[in-house]
Amino acid sequence: MPTFEEIRSCQSFNNNIEAAATTNQEHEVEVFDYAKRAQWLRAAVLGANDGLLSTASLMMGVGAVRKDSKTMILTGIAGLVAGACSMAIGEYVSVYSQYDIELSQMKRDKMTKNNVLADHDKESLPSPLQAAAASAVAFAIGAVIPLLGAAFIRDYMVRLTVVLGVVSLALIGFGALGSLLGGAPMLKSSLRVLVGGWLAMGITFGLTKLIGGSGL
Repeated sequence: MPTFEEIRSCQSFNNNIEAAATTNQEHEVEVFDYAKRAQWLRAAVLGANDGLLSTASLMMGVGAVRKDSKTMILTGIAGLVAGACSMAIGEYVSVYSQYDIELSQMKRDKMTKNNVLADHDKESLPSPLQAAAASAVAFAIGAVIPLLGAAFIRDYMVRLTVVLGVVSLALIGFGALGSLLGGAPMLKSSLRVLVGGWLAMGITFGLTKLIGGSGL
């Protein structure tokens, strides 16, 4: 028959195991939450980078054939609105598909265990509306940058130079932030994003200039 000390020792050992299990569960939740936040942040950075680059390329392309600031800014605004709506709709459809798949799997798991799916079980599922809103806002934030760069400058060459400079700095910043979130080398990532942005703006500017100058 076990002594009182042995029983007490066993109880203490069990308590330690339970405490360790609880700590591990909390640590897993923290890691999971951090991973989810990192994914959302990375998606937001990519969305802002898309808004920045596509809007700047549109403005540079139109600026190749039209020198007035009004046309250039209106083109940027149209690109902002169209791009934000496109991003939101695309993200909504994509995340809703993911939501349906995960919900169906959750229902099958509950049926296997003879449990009923409760409302709080759905809290861990992705929100299509939140994803759509986040994508639209991130795209709009990036698209505003070249618009602000061109908004108050009337001289044509100065306006193009300022837009190119502002967008270049923003591309470096987004590249650096994306590398931090993704664990990639900061310098290489920033330069890759910058060179890619220059190529996109240069190709758009050159082709638009070529087509506009041909009289089509």
